[in-house]
Amino acid sequence: MPTVWQHLATPPALPGLFLRAALRRGIRSQPLPNLGLRCELSVDPRHLARYRQVCGIAASAYLPAAYPHILAFPLQMQLLTDARFPLPLLGLVHVENRVRVLRPLGGLGPFTVSVELGALQPHSKGGVFSLITRLEDQLGLLWEGESRMLCRGLQVPGVAVNPPTATPLPLSDVAQWAAPADIGRRYARASGDFNPIHLSAISARLFGFPRAIAHGFWNKARTLAELQQHLPDAGYELSVRFQQPLLLPGAVTLQASAPGPSGQLSLQGRDGAVHMSGRWQPCDPCDTAHKA
Repeated sequence: MPTVWQHLATPPALPGLFLRAALRRGIRSQPLPNLGLRCELSVDPRHLARYRQVCGIAASAYLPAAYPHILAFPLQMQLLTDARFPLPLLGLVHVENRVRVLRPLGGLGPFTVSVELGALQPHSKGGVFSLITRLEDQLGLLWEGESRMLCRGLQVPGVAVNPPTATPLPLSDVAQWAAPADIGRRYARASGDFNPIHLSAISARLFGFPRAIAHGFWNKARTLAELQQHLPDAGYELSVRFQQPLLLPGAVTLQASAPGPSGQLSLQGRDGAVHMSGRWQPCDPCDTAHKA
């Protein structure tokens, strides 16, 4: 079914959406709604500076490659807490993410940000769906992101299909950094994502974690900051799979293949646990996974 688009005059306020998410329980049997949200907005330079500082991203004429996800976060929250959305937001697991930088992310806007849902599909641990985000300017599509979200225990007809595995490339150490105990709270203030699993050990224990865990998108943004010499300004996509959670405080080592049009990466902890793995490759600006 085609997406039914709703145009918002301003981004929705987050406090009410967090309350709606906290009160929502249970899984309904209805399908995912064919609802999409659009909103025009511009970048606040002070907010961008805070985001760069928290994620260790150097100043640049271009927006960071993961930043459009932050711009779209209020719209994502409104879509995932809509009364027609059948799954509880708390408990969804972000398992994969892909960003496509189609053109250089220059300027501060105005941009049109949009979010919509992909189809629900079977997974070995439940059901997965895509949350699709786009950033456009007056010339068209600039950036596209796809987050794969897992709902554990959900019964979806069909057979789960595992993505193809790429031939491993030689990796070498690129960077190391610490993930301090308060990085979840600092990133939450910069991103708006106040999921309790990231904020403190007390709130994380309510969801089965011994300590707070780092945001997956902080891991990805911090990784992209260290791969600036490996990646072009545009014309590429970078896909990652979020694996073992990074408990806070912690420390990681980023490994990557040699700079080039295509490559692979791995983010590992001191004990060798892989927290995130991924790859990058060129993309065709005309070949988007989901047409608007």
